[in-house]
Amino acid sequence: MKPLLEQLKKRRIALGLKQKDMLLRIGVSRQQYQHLESKGNPRLNTLELIAKGLKSELILIPTEKLNLVKEILENETLSSPTSENTASKQNEASTLANDP
Repeated sequence: MKPLLEQLKKRRIALGLKQKDMLLRIGVSRQQYQHLESKGNPRLNTLELIAKGLKSELILIPTEKLNLVKEILENETLSSPTSENTASKQNEASTLANDP
């Protein structure tokens, strides 16, 4: 259970959220959420609720596919989403500028 709880914390931090922010996102107080992240044993429906609040999904990954999924996720974090967004916005601006 510990690796899953660590993943929840990493995801929350990656989104720039504090534990107290989870109250508005999923209706769990800071104290309850802190307990879940540190040593909790949440029920499945609680995990689904937390995942939704963290803009994530809970899925079962077959063991033989786990390394492939991890590689995809690592490559995703290595690519710069801001540069992709900038290029997309530039293309959109260019298209709009050429629109009669």
